[in-house]
Amino acid sequence: MTNLTPTTEPSIGDAPDQLAAVADALGEKPRSALRAMLPTLTPWLVTGLSLIGAIALFGIIGPFFVQDPTVIRNIGLSAPSADHILGTTQTGQDVFAQLAYATRGSLEIGLLVGVLATILSAFFGILGAYIGGFTDEAFSLFSNVFLVIPGLPLVIVISGFVPPQQRGLWTIAVVLAITGWAASSRVLRAQTMSIRNRDYVSAARVSGERSFRVIAVEILPNLLPVLASQFVFAVIAAILAEAGLAFLGLGASNSSTLGTMLFYAQNGFALPLGAWWWFIPPGLIIALFGTGLSLVNFSIDEIINPRLKNARLYRKRRKVAMRQRSTPRSKITPRSNTKSRSAS
Repeated sequence: MTNLTPTTEPSIGDAPDQLAAVADALGEKPRSALRAMLPTLTPWLVTGLSLIGAIALFGIIGPFFVQDPTVIRNIGLSAPSADHILGTTQTGQDVFAQLAYATRGSLEIGLLVGVLATILSAFFGILGAYIGGFTDEAFSLFSNVFLVIPGLPLVIVISGFVPPQQRGLWTIAVVLAITGWAASSRVLRAQTMSIRNRDYVSAARVSGERSFRVIAVEILPNLLPVLASQFVFAVIAAILAEAGLAFLGLGASNSSTLGTMLFYAQNGFALPLGAWWWFIPPGLIIALFGTGLSLVNFSIDEIINPRLKNARLYRKRRKVAMRQRSTPRSKITPRSNTKSRSAS
């Protein structure tokens, strides 16, 4: 029986088609186009998804099962107990109830900013690069202007000019989205300029396909991993920026977020008074959620970065090769022989 294991181990630097040839020789089924765009299920990806899912579930379902966070009691700064899992604030309000509502508010802002920033970056980056000419130059100049403007000072100035009664979730989300899309737009522009010159895009344009369909069908699917990575990064940056604004007293005035919890904890002298249960839980939620999103972003980076993608394929091919070597040769049947036998 012919030995199907290649005599030379595949290298991390090999091209994807060479790794695919090794996989075909080993009898491994090829991956679909959709599966190729999904990250490999690794321990850090599972950890990141678990952290995101747990915090999102707490923010969505938690407010339905907790006490009223605005009720004032005569038990200020009481330590965690059976009645109050995370203790109370200086005015006797339940910290656990505030944490549930604040987590929901921060997730709403992060989601809104992520969607708005991704839409803006996709519009100015993908559309401008595909059209080219004066439109591309104008969009590129516009994104460069926003790119060189300091983000945090601009957000502070804009938020400071908005009256407190009009400073809601949507206002903060729009301000953060306006100042956070330019860098992603530059990345999408570079990727789109590379993709638009490929043969299948040129064939679609020559065949008379409309520009919208060429972008939506031929270009956008190749940019989905990049868009997903930029969306995750925008959510992380939005939650951190909103926490910073709220800590400075410039957050949303009609809603509760993790940043507003830290603001009131700082104003209530929680740290000097030793009320750790007031400021540690919101900070821990922000840290854990950011860690989870970062782990997911690292997994998405394996799809975007060609060298990391080859390393991932290399690890999988090596595992298959080691399994084939440990299996008796009599049990290894070439795929071509199997197909011919089944056909006969």
